[in-house]
Amino acid sequence: MSTQNISRRQFIAGAGAAAISLPFINIHGAAAAQERPNFVFILTDDQRFDAMSCAGHPFLHTPNIDRLANEGARFTNAFVTTALCSPSRASFLTGRYVHSHGIVGNGNPTVELPVTFPQVLQNAGYDTAYVGKWHMGNQEGPRPGFNRWVSFKGQGVYWNPTLNVDGEKVMSNGYMTDLLSGYAVDWLKQSRKSPFCLYLAHKAVHSPLEPAHRHRDLFSDVAIPHPKTMHDDLKGKPEWIKPYQKSAHGLREDRYEQFIRNYNRLLVAVDESVGQVLTTLSNMGTLDNTIVVFTSDNGYFQGEHGMIDKRAMYEESIRIPLLMRYPKMVRPGALINQMVLNIDVCPTFCDIAGEKAPDGVQGKSLKPLLKGKPSGWRSDFLYEYFREGGFAVPDIRGVRTERWKYIEYPNITDTSELYDLKNDSIEMRNLIDDPKSAKTLADMRARLQRLVKETA
Repeated sequence: MSTQNISRRQFIAGAGAAAISLPFINIHGAAAAQERPNFVFILTDDQRFDAMSCAGHPFLHTPNIDRLANEGARFTNAFVTTALCSPSRASFLTGRYVHSHGIVGNGNPTVELPVTFPQVLQNAGYDTAYVGKWHMGNQEGPRPGFNRWVSFKGQGVYWNPTLNVDGEKVMSNGYMTDLLSGYAVDWLKQSRKSPFCLYLAHKAVHSPLEPAHRHRDLFSDVAIPHPKTMHDDLKGKPEWIKPYQKSAHGLREDRYEQFIRNYNRLLVAVDESVGQVLTTLSNMGTLDNTIVVFTSDNGYFQGEHGMIDKRAMYEESIRIPLLMRYPKMVRPGALINQMVLNIDVCPTFCDIAGEKAPDGVQGKSLKPLLKGKPSGWRSDFLYEYFREGGFAVPDIRGVRTERWKYIEYPNITDTSELYDLKNDSIEMRNLIDDPKSAKTLADMRARLQRLVKETA
């Protein structure tokens, strides 16, 4: 483990548990295996929470994603604990906060991942496949937990990518979203006697925003709305944001409308992919015995506070879409409003499969919420971000409740932030120095310290 990672973990008050190995034994008989649910986990990149028509998008139409919401549940308050690709992806897989699993940035990891939910399922007799963007350093070859592997190095490219298929490099012709969908569908169609788990991780909608040729003229005549906070003067906000606005991740108004159009054009291809997966499962007769989850690795600023990108702890960055279809457990059209996190996916899948979650998991199974039993659910959660070289965003840690958000920057001298999300959902008025909010501020700081200790 590097000295850099040690210092970052000390920042969050303690190193996480080391990776473990599990002595799995498949105790399920053949008949029981046929009854166990299948899993399809679909992950996009940089898709914000409201970038789908079922969440009220003004012009983007996503009928297949909407189908998951209509026939299953939409979690209206889903969040990542770190708004950055690699750390968040590791949290989905392991059910751990970033300071625990050790993948703190997008560079080459210096630690191996702790046990993941695909490893749990694989060792319980599931046929498992990973198709898509891995993006934890430059790893591109097969990783533990998967019988089938289709991925690529780093960010990859949208057109004619070189894919790593079960350890062999394959030159491919076509559009990345379509190619990944094809591999996923072909694998699903294979004859098997065991239940399966497919992890489909799209490159879309990460920049550079290069839509499929068939979608390149979509939305050309659509009026593009601008966020209310686009011209935030940053009064009361920390100083670090000002240079960030002017960086490569700041807003370029002359390119804004084209950026928004291309962003949503990419999502149309993703929606088509979701439709292909659902049609395949339906034709196989396995759709209703398959838990289908759709989500993203982080949110994305689209000009809010003059920013593009993610990382910061404002709502557009940390909120994600999260949909789940499984008729045996999920009521059609359900809206689940409790705060749920990316670290909840791992224990949820293990729980529904009837398997013990790996040691060290810090998320919670969503099963009680799916059954309409929210009693005792979380009332707050920890957010953390570790500074990367070349980016102006400093180390961040904070806490969010249903109403309040507190943010601090522990390694620089800058103002902290306190927002009343009930009365200021767009986070324009920092109440950190408001005497009327002193009691709330003390409570939020106490919550943060408790969460830091609990997750150490």
